[in-house]
Amino acid sequence: MRILIIEDELKTAHYLHQGLTESGFVVDCVASGIDGLRLVSQQAYDLVVLDANLPQRGGWGLLVSIRKVIIAPIMILTVNGSLEDKIKGFDLGADDYMVKPIEFPELLARVRTLMRRTELSALPDVLCVGDLELDLGRHRVFRARQRIELTNKEFALLDLLMRQTGTTLSRTQIMSSVWGLNADCDTNVVEVAMRRLRAKIDDPFNNKLIHTLRGVGYVLETRDH
Repeated sequence: MRILIIEDELKTAHYLHQGLTESGFVVDCVASGIDGLRLVSQQAYDLVVLDANLPQRGGWGLLVSIRKVIIAPIMILTVNGSLEDKIKGFDLGADDYMVKPIEFPELLARVRTLMRRTELSALPDVLCVGDLELDLGRHRVFRARQRIELTNKEFALLDLLMRQTGTTLSRTQIMSSVWGLNADCDTNVVEVAMRRLRAKIDDPFNNKLIHTLRGVGYVLETRDH
């Protein structure tokens, strides 16, 4: 699950980024409304956490602009806790509203609630490619009815590949989607993770599903012998 934080207070942004990352989410952070609007136009996010008090391109106008671009939940963070402001935020498209200062355990609980609500309404229970099945609800993977144990990153990587079946994804696209925009692109983390994933879902089976296009990227698809 991927979250975008639009927050110009560096201390708050770091606090949220660290907490949500440690909780298993892929998190991107930007400090301006302009950058936030650009990212939601380019990337798919499962949740946007928006500071409604940004000095430039902030406030309710930014909420309206983001809502026009995405259908994912938007959580408002603000110092304004009046009933009037809360009602206005919900009317303009917010799905949740928290008043600063925030307590991270409460924010995490609200994030998980919004995620569950989105999963139930938008995601299929099981993704299937050939004899490979990824069960999102139970966080399980099966191939030829054999259960395969994956780490959280391996599961996220396989989820990405299966959602984009037949589409070649570059190393940069994979890095950004699974590890986030702040990941170190100079490492070979994608290659290592792909090798480990293949060892689990491809090596024990005759039909290979993950294919490498040298110099281009990776694709998951069924192919004739």
